[in-house]
Parts: sequence; structure tokens; C-alpha cells
Amino acid sequence: MRERESGSGIDPAELMERAGRGVVAAVRRERPDIPSAGQTALVLCGPGNNGGDGYVVARLLAEAGLDVTVVAYGDPGALPDPAAQAHRAWVAAGGRVAPLLDHQPDWDRPPPALLVDALFGGGLDRPMPDDLSEALVTIDDRAPYALSYRVSIDAPSGLNLDTGRVMFATGRERIVLEFDLTVTFDALRPGHLLASGPTLCGKVVVAELGIAALAWGKTFTIPVPSDFDPVLRPGEAPNKYDHGHVLVLAGGPGRGGAARLAARGALRVGAGLVTVACPSDALTENAARLDAIMLRTVDGADDLRALLTDARINVLVLGPGLGLERARELVPVALASGRACVLDADALTAFADDSAALFAQLNQNVVLTPHGGEFARLFPDLADHPSVIEAAREAGRRCNATVVLKGPVTVISGGGTAHVLASGTDPRTPAIPGIPWLATAGSGDVLAGMIAGLIARGGRAWTSPRKAVWLHAEAARRFGRGLIAEDLPDLLPAVFRDL
Repeated sequence: MRERESGSGIDPAELMERAGRGVVAAVRRERPDIPSAGQTALVLCGPGNNGGDGYVVARLLAEAGLDVTVVAYGDPGALPDPAAQAHRAWVAAGGRVAPLLDHQPDWDRPPPALLVDALFGGGLDRPMPDDLSEALVTIDDRAPYALSYRVSIDAPSGLNLDTGRVMFATGRERIVLEFDLTVTFDALRPGHLLASGPTLCGKVVVAELGIAALAWGKTFTIPVPSDFDPVLRPGEAPNKYDHGHVLVLAGGPGRGGAARLAARGALRVGAGLVTVACPSDALTENAARLDAIMLRTVDGADDLRALLTDARINVLVLGPGLGLERARELVPVALASGRACVLDADALTAFADDSAALFAQLNQNVVLTPHGGEFARLFPDLADHPSVIEAAREAGRRCNATVVLKGPVTVISGGGTAHVLASGTDPRTPAIPGIPWLATAGSGDVLAGMIAGLIARGGRAWTSPRKAVWLHAEAARRFGRGLIAEDLPDLLPAVFRDL
């Protein structure tokens, strides 16, 4: 556990005791039938502090009446303090330790009720050794996922907690066990939410040790009601124009749906006025579908320049259903106006062949909202970066704008910092990172409009996306399966009422 170094003001041995108690308490909450007398447990202990946590857990489980087997990788006699103290306390309580590599499961007995991985947690930064991988294959067979409740401390050993990727040696497949529950301490780490992390970790819960200032908590955003003051508290703004005017640029006939979704997202989130600007030949189509949202005609760059002489228009959305040719013509005009802009979809893809030309026009009032494919077109050298957080952070630096990299876990980067939003639920206890039913056509268009609506109300380009992503996910979580993009704006009032 790399976070539990000196500096917390708490005795390291006491921190280890707290960690062990936190693991056992989490198991009791998730599985009230465990631990109980007569059950068996297998605890895998490693050569460092994660292994020390395992010895504390083993002692506490034995005190609860379980028949506990501890197997250790490495020499327990070489453990550093405070793990050495935890090992001695286990032995003094009558516990025994067998070498993990020599462990031969008793196939005539039922599998253990509880399997605890305390080998390496987040402290391993390289693939596991071959001999350990081979031993874990046997344990995996003996304590199958369906029969043993499997718990990892910090993280499944072999999972990189910076990237969420499994550390495999080149050309060699090493086993990493899959768990029902992962107990980490004081704050989540990126790997709990990214890439393979969610599948391997199972449910992630956070046990408090009292050293949050030393942990990764600042990387993750947990919105609280006060974050939404610009939406919830109109204050002394009696006129609709005091809540901002969002202009959404739309495409030609048959392509207006995405822009209308963005416009409804902006209006529902609180923008005072929203206008859809479409070509003249698409005006009738859009008029048939819009009431509270206004309509203007923009056939080309000159029309947009003329429309932007209205200084009350303070945010533009370009991209949803815009068309590539139209995007190449209108995006430079929008950016040159100095207004805040949200660029999505076609407004990004239109510049894939010359992203430098786009980046040269950007500023800190611009938000880019690419999904993975659009991100790869704009930043091809970052697409396969091992850490999606570092990729988004570098992208934000490179283009001098806020980047909202959308996915099951959304990463928002600006000014060299990054925030990770895993879902609409409290990310300290995410059962499922991300919300799978948000993977539906048009949901990103609604999000682009919501970001613009929050900026229009006075929000900043680098803070409004965090709020919008959370609201967007929370609305989807409330609806559940069967969600389509049209549902999202109409769910926002209920979210606001609860806030």
C-alpha cells in the first residue's frame, strides 16, 4: 500500500489494524453470513504491507471462529514493519503460515467460504512471477468464483492501479484473479475504475483510515449540492437573458435530430434561451419539432457572423449532426467570435486531418467532447496510451482547452488536471463504473447541450463539464434500462429537486 507511508501522524501498526478491521467490516456488510464459526478461509499474504493487512484479517477472522489457512509468498521472516508485527501477532495467536508455492488444496473438502488476496494490492508495478501465477491457477480452480466469496485488499494483485490494466509480460499470459469485493483505503485509485479494473475488482468499497490527504481522492469528483448553485439558485436574475443564450448550429434536412437533442439538454439544464440555427431548407423540419426552442437560419459563415452581432448569445454548440463541410466553414467563425464553445461530433471529425489548425484556434473557453473514436482521430499518438487519465491530461495541455473524454468512465481534463467521473452514483461505492444504458444514440448530444447550458448560466468551461457529466449520468441512472436520449432532458427536474 503505497499511500500508507509516513506523514499521517498515525502509528503505522495502528493503520494496519484499521485496514484489517475495515476489510472484515466490509465483508460483514456485504455478506452477513460471513464470517461465522465453522467456515473456512484462505488468506494469501505477500511480502509487503499488503501482506501485513492479510495477517491482521486472518487473525480477526480466526477470532470470529473461522478455520483460517494463511499461505505466504516470500519469506515472512523478512517482512518490513509494521507487516512483521502483524505476522508475529498472527503466530502468537496460534496461527500458522505455509509457503504459497507449496500449497496443495485438499480436494476432498469444500472450497473455502472466503478467499482473501493480500499479496501485492496496488504495490506491484510489474507482471507477477511465473511461479506465483502457476500457484494462483490452482487456487483459482480450488476456490471458484461461484463458490468462494473472493475479496482483494487494495486491488487484485497484478492489476495496475494507475491504469486499470493487467500487467502481462510480453508474450506470456499471467493470471489475475477476479473478485466479488475489493476494499481500498481512504480514496479510490484510477485503476479501480478504468480498463479491466471494474471486472476484476467487483464491488469497490472504501474503508477510512484517516489519511485521505495522502491518497488519490483529489483525482475523483464527488459532486455535492453546493456544486450546483448556479442551476438551483437563480438569485437576482429576473430576465431570461440573465440565464444565458445558447446557440446550437444544426445540419441540413434529415440531420437536425442531434442538434435538437443538444438544444433540449441546454434548455432543461437551465439556459434562459436556446436557439437552433439551421440551413434554410431545414427550417420547416425543425419548426415542426420545436416550441420553447427558437429557430434562426444560418446558411453559411456570413449568416453566422451576422447572427453573432447579438451580444446576448454567450455560448455556441457545434457538431451534433452538423455535417463535416458545414463544420469546417462554421467552427472558425464561432471560435473567432470569442464566445464559449462546445465542440462535439462533426466539429471534431472535420479537423481530424489537420488537428493542429483546430488547436491553434482554441482557448480556455472551449470544451471538446470526444468519444474514444473522435479522440483517436484528433490525438492519434495518445489513443493507445496505457493511462486514459494521462492521455486526457496531455490532450488538454496540447489544445489549451477542456477535454471531456467520454466513455464508461469519463475523464475531464483542463489546465493540466484531470477529473474522473465513474457514474451518477457516489463513486466511493461504485457497483458498476459507468451506466451501460447511456450507450445509446444521441446521449452525447444531450451532454454537449447540458455543458453549454451550465456555461451559459455563468459556469466556467473547466468546471461546468464535471457538473453536466454527473447530472447526465444521474438522470440515466434514475431511468434505468430502456433509456433513450430523448428521455434524458426530462429527467433533470427530478434530479434537481433531490439536490
